[in-house]
Amino acid sequence: MTGMRTVVGGTETPDIPPALFAMPPGMAIRYERPDPALADYTTGYHLYAASGPASIGMENWFLPGTANVRVTLNAGPIAVSIGRRIFNPMPQASLCGPSSHALHTLTNGGIMIGFGVSALGWSRFFAEGADRYADRIVPLDDVASPGFAERLVATLSAVEDEHGVKAALDRFLLAEIGPPSPDEALIRRIALLVVDDAPGGLAQAAREWDISPEALRRICRRHFGFLPKTLLIRSRFLRSLIPLIESRGEIDYSSIDPAYFSASHFLRDSHAVLGTTPRRFLHEQIDFLVASLRARAAVLGTATQALHRL
Repeated sequence: MTGMRTVVGGTETPDIPPALFAMPPGMAIRYERPDPALADYTTGYHLYAASGPASIGMENWFLPGTANVRVTLNAGPIAVSIGRRIFNPMPQASLCGPSSHALHTLTNGGIMIGFGVSALGWSRFFAEGADRYADRIVPLDDVASPGFAERLVATLSAVEDEHGVKAALDRFLLAEIGPPSPDEALIRRIALLVVDDAPGGLAQAAREWDISPEALRRICRRHFGFLPKTLLIRSRFLRSLIPLIESRGEIDYSSIDPAYFSASHFLRDSHAVLGTTPRRFLHEQIDFLVASLRARAAVLGTATQALHRL
């Protein structure tokens, strides 16, 4: 059992106003920067907590992004929907694979601690291809090295309060990280282009790097979980959606990413990623999501993992 009983939320990162972590009563969020030696391999640490009557049957949304490793402590059952797939119950130690659809969760109180896994991180922590776990949630034991999940649960269960989570994860991941992939330099280049969506995109970059389209697709599937086109759609859509979420006002399609040639193009991607229109999504239970985007941006520099810069 974890020693954490009361979670207030916040961060160990200095000079971040506590007001940025404000949540409704009984809820708390926490974000942390990893050790600099891990900064390219994990997109950050997160802790979510909920308690009291309002935590039972609580609905939340998460935006699609990189893979995540998550551990629940003193938590009730959790059900997660990714597109048309339902994962119920979520394992205590789980791998949430790279995602191209928004995640809807139904939780029943407790604590969830996790870390995002970048494409570079996937190459250092997991032996199998990320595409095998895309838009899926599986027990962490199914993909990690033997004993990894057990050691992680033991590490986090021993943390006495929320202020110790960052140091515990730093120690654990520094001890567990594997050797560099032969593709590391290329993975890094691709990751930068996926976030920036530069003119010409990945196809032009592949020509400049003198690699074949087949090799590019192989590396993207192996380490990012998806083909290049899917990765670019996800980034482009999130760059447009997040300002709409943060404004919580009238939908203004004039500010969407210039890569969209029309509002209908953007709406088509919205149905693919969210399963609905942005307008309808904004009327869902997204208070937690809005608070999470705000806090993550303050600590880690970007509001969501899929746009995280190495």
